[in-house]
Amino acid sequence: MFSSLRVRNYRYFFSGQIISNVGTWMQRIAQDWLVLQLTGNDPVALGIAAALQFLPTLMLSLWAGVLADRFDKRRMLVLVQTGMAASALVLGLLDVTGAVQVWHVYVLCFVLGAFSAVEVPTRQSFTVEIVGRDQVTNAVALNSTSFNLARIVGPAIAGVMITLVGTGWLFLGNAVFTVAVIVGLLAMDPARLIRGPRLERSKGQLREGLRYVWRRPDLMTVMVLVFFVSTFGMTFFVSLAVVAANVFHRDAAGYGLLSTTLAVGTLAGALLAARMSNRGAPSTRRLLTAALVFGVLEVVAGLMPSYLTFAIALVPVGFFVMTFMTTANSTVQLAVSPEMRGRVMGLYMLVFVGGNPLGAPMTGWLADEFGGRSPLLVGGSVAALAALVCGLVLARRGGVRLPARVRGLRVLRRA
Repeated sequence: MFSSLRVRNYRYFFSGQIISNVGTWMQRIAQDWLVLQLTGNDPVALGIAAALQFLPTLMLSLWAGVLADRFDKRRMLVLVQTGMAASALVLGLLDVTGAVQVWHVYVLCFVLGAFSAVEVPTRQSFTVEIVGRDQVTNAVALNSTSFNLARIVGPAIAGVMITLVGTGWLFLGNAVFTVAVIVGLLAMDPARLIRGPRLERSKGQLREGLRYVWRRPDLMTVMVLVFFVSTFGMTFFVSLAVVAANVFHRDAAGYGLLSTTLAVGTLAGALLAARMSNRGAPSTRRLLTAALVFGVLEVVAGLMPSYLTFAIALVPVGFFVMTFMTTANSTVQLAVSPEMRGRVMGLYMLVFVGGNPLGAPMTGWLADEFGGRSPLLVGGSVAALAALVCGLVLARRGGVRLPARVRGLRVLRRA
């Protein structure tokens, strides 16, 4: 389960990520709650803040993939993480001094999103340079494990700390925690990295990466499915805050607890993925099944009548969404050639995160017009439908076959 940790450089990377991810989740909860406080629990304002944070992905992630193929990824990550720490520091100082306004949050959401648009594809493509192809599936799963372990700890701490000292100190804490990633990156031994061929600067490299994916039906399936599931189904950063505040009338601690229960499921999914990483490459059937089950379970969670049953229902939702995410990520990482990895991961992050400028305001609008449960009902339905359609399209093109009927329904199996 933890075989990637035998790699010295990955141990430094993994340790810094755990500490930084706790701070990231503390800031995410504090940021959402600060927007609600400044706007009188307005779900549309929360959706705008989320959209601004993810909007730079639309503009920068593809170019970030090109840069990741051209330059030293470790040095790029050090520079970007420094900028992210500075953004958290500025927001924290504005909040602690009482000068913060909602437009400040909007601006810093955009700035943080710009750094993140460069950092995520660079970090994703850097993983295989740290551990090599044989361990990349395990490393992706362990990265998800650290992220979701922090997702349990961070919101729980944030919910309590917001009640005790307010949101500002959590932003300052995240600025300090981000330094752990920088220290881990600087402590690595560059000679032990497994670097791919460096991409020389020339015209048409971005178009070359897009054509590479377009000609690969397996990659196109992952990209399309990831777009629909992430844009419409994975809107928890808005929907959970709205459900906590407007449906069950809970405070920040109640919101933090919902995020924690979701993270319990995602952590379990990440650990299982790490455990299964030595059983061969991830399959298309696993990807489609995870997306379908996630969508159905999200609809079920949206129908739960009480706060307790809703919180419990989030555990299996988290498990299957993490199974889907780790399978999709590993599939892309293993399917591409080294000189294309940065550009393909840039496109992957574009479809994974870039739909949020559409999904976040839509989630806020749905919650405002049709109630706080509606984003979960609509998002889960779209995710399940996308999985079914992608499975049928692959079956027609020969990527999967439908050999059996179970109670009148065809069962997808990998060809």
